[in-house]
Amino acid sequence: MAVAVLLALAAGITLGARTVRGGNDAQAEQAVQAAMRQQASFVSVPREIRGVHVTMSLASLRGKLQQYLALPGLNTIELDVKDEDGRVGFVPRSVPLARRTGAAGPFYNPRRAARLVHSHGAYLIGRVVTFEDPVLAEKHPELAIHTSDGSVWRTSAGLGWTNPYDRRVWRYNVDLAVAAAKAGFDEIQFDYVRFPSDGDLSLIRYPGVHPQPMKWTIPAFVQYASKRLHPLGTRVSVDVFGLSATRDLGIGQLPRRVSRYVDAVYPMVYPSHYSPGEYNLPDPNAAPGRTVTYSLLDFQTALEGRKARLTPWLQDFSLGRTYTLDDVRAQIAATRAQHTHGYLLWNAEGLYNAPALLPPA
Repeated sequence: MAVAVLLALAAGITLGARTVRGGNDAQAEQAVQAAMRQQASFVSVPREIRGVHVTMSLASLRGKLQQYLALPGLNTIELDVKDEDGRVGFVPRSVPLARRTGAAGPFYNPRRAARLVHSHGAYLIGRVVTFEDPVLAEKHPELAIHTSDGSVWRTSAGLGWTNPYDRRVWRYNVDLAVAAAKAGFDEIQFDYVRFPSDGDLSLIRYPGVHPQPMKWTIPAFVQYASKRLHPLGTRVSVDVFGLSATRDLGIGQLPRRVSRYVDAVYPMVYPSHYSPGEYNLPDPNAAPGRTVTYSLLDFQTALEGRKARLTPWLQDFSLGRTYTLDDVRAQIAATRAQHTHGYLLWNAEGLYNAPALLPPA
């Protein structure tokens, strides 16, 4: 019965779109996709996001997602769709390039993952690491950043990057995002949506044409992604460096420009990543609450007048010193004092201070 209703609804929308739009098949298809998505389980974005990052490897472990979803106070899961190594968490039939390169793996079933998260009333964000992609760079060097001798340029960690100017790279990443959206992900969050920041940058050569400056390339990509994802009913967001609202970092990542096209901006305000003296703090890592406050103040200025929500990534890992629950809570208190829209906790190993996810008293 539900299938029949869905098909009838899709057919009606298609007919209406063709009648009103004069036979525009692309718009009709978008209407059908949106209708199909509305029939699936859907969770609205929480007023205050309280969530954690989950790797595809962790999601592949039996019962692991359920363990995260059982954490008191948690209402959001951010799950890798494509990670820093260029791996894709599932095998999308609609993106043959991911299969041909060997990037796609059966870490999890995206539809089942979405249903599971939604069955707990939680919101599901899909993380797509965008331009750092060693798999695509190695398998298709014509899509990679090069050195002056034509070889693939690599970061200080030996990882290849794809060319942010190349529209084929844009299409590949957004194709993966669309596959996740159609599987039921509520939001797609683009990470590493920038130009390289580490390694010998003087060796970099970008193949092909550069239709716009670096500062406008990243906003242009985000606009392209949003135009494809918004018709599906999927929210779009970006991760940005914690200092990107304080000054231009030379990586094409300007929060005010990208915020025009997205639903949310997630600054990575990890106190351990700020140098001594930043914000006139002798040791920002020793003052997590104050560091987060100063950074968020700059982001609020940068996003003034924009509709994009501001939701920071907070540090729940030890770097430079041991981080405790009190350190995480100090960051959360700073976040709430600035009236942001919640927070996500980052720990690459997936080990979190669970009490930090409790809602405010």
